[in-house]
Amino acid sequence: MIKTCSNFIHVGQIHIDEGSAQISTILGSCVAVCLYDKKLCIGGMNHYLLPFWNGNGLQSLKFGNISIPKLIEGMLNKGANINTIEAKIFGGAAINFSTSQSMMVGEKNVLVAQEILSDYKIKIVAADTGGCVGRKILFNLENGKIMLKYTPKSDF
Repeated sequence: MIKTCSNFIHVGQIHIDEGSAQISTILGSCVAVCLYDKKLCIGGMNHYLLPFWNGNGLQSLKFGNISIPKLIEGMLNKGANINTIEAKIFGGAAINFSTSQSMMVGEKNVLVAQEILSDYKIKIVAADTGGCVGRKILFNLENGKIMLKYTPKSDF
């Protein structure tokens, strides 16, 4: 029997692995970009809180415009090919129940992922974003599949 290694990531983290590993996280307005090279069974996931680092303070993986390029760079350093990487995006819920456009963090988190992946010419093959509930996701790197479970509002 092959032992599966499961890795839980928190806000501001990236994990890249291969083979029988699994990566999981829980999302509200945060977004996770999951990248997978199906030819090499290399996958990676990030978990970011805000769309843009504004230049103040230290650069951090908590920001999508920092985290997504770092995830792509890490995948390439692990041996993945930019031409065979596919993406799946999750999260971006409107959990703060605000109607103000300036407060739509989840929506902006999703948009930054779409824009950066487009810039790198990485195809988004699946997405489950928006809404007003959180998500728990489990990314299986052996086959590239993601299991998703919606979380009750009380979890956030």
